[in-house]
Amino acid sequence: MEGMAYGAGKAGGAFDPLTFFRQPYTILRMVSWLFTIVIFGSIANEGYVNRPEELEEHCIFNRNQNACNYAVTMGTLAFLCCAAFLVLDAYFPQISSVKDRKKAVLADIGVSAFWSFMWFVGFCFLTNQWQAAKRQDNPLQEGADAARAAITFSFFSIFTWAGQAFLAYQRYKIGADSALFSQDYADPSQEPGAAGAPYSSYTGSDLGGQDSTGSYQQPGSEGAFDGGYHSQDY
Repeated sequence: MEGMAYGAGKAGGAFDPLTFFRQPYTILRMVSWLFTIVIFGSIANEGYVNRPEELEEHCIFNRNQNACNYAVTMGTLAFLCCAAFLVLDAYFPQISSVKDRKKAVLADIGVSAFWSFMWFVGFCFLTNQWQAAKRQDNPLQEGADAARAAITFSFFSIFTWAGQAFLAYQRYKIGADSALFSQDYADPSQEPGAAGAPYSSYTGSDLGGQDSTGSYQQPGSEGAFDGGYHSQDY
C-alpha cells in the first residue's frame, strides 16, 4: 500500500469517525470488548450460589473460587486493554514518528496474542470445572446460564483476539515493506559539500564575474604527488 505507514497515512489528517469504526481491527476490538463485559458481568452477578442450608456463597464452577476469580479478573483486565487500544487506534494516524508507530503495532501483536492464549486457558479451565461441578452443590441450577455464557464467550474471545494479532501483523508488514520509507533516499556523504564528497571544479569566473585566469581543478589520481610542485602564472 503506497503512502501508508503501518496501516495509516501521513500524520496530520483530521480524525474521521466513520472510517475509524469501519476498520476491521476496530470492529474486532469492539466485539472483544463486548465479550469481556459478558464474561466478567455474568460471573460477577450470577457466578456465586449456595445451598439452602448454607450462608456462604461458592463459585458455581465446582465451588472453585479460582475459576470465578479467573473469569472476573481476566475479563476486567481485557476490558481495560480493549479500551486502551481503541484509544490508541484513534490516535494512531496522528503519530508522526515511524519508530513510535512500529512500537505501537508490535505491542498490539504481542498483547493480542497474549490475550488469545489467556482466553484459551480460561475456556479450558472453566469448561473443566463446570463439567466437574456436582449437582448437589447447586440443586436449583442457579447461574447455569451465566456459566455457559462465560464459557461460550471465552471460546469466541480466542478467535477475536487472534484476529486482532493477525491484523496487527499485517499492519506491521505494510510498514516494513512500504516503499514510502525506502525510496528517494540520498546518502548525505554523497551530497555536494559533504565530507568525503567529490569537489566540483572551480574557475575564476565564479568570483562574482571578475575576470581571472587562475583556475583550480582537483588533481586526478595520475600525476598526483609526483614529487614536484608546479606554480601557475597569474
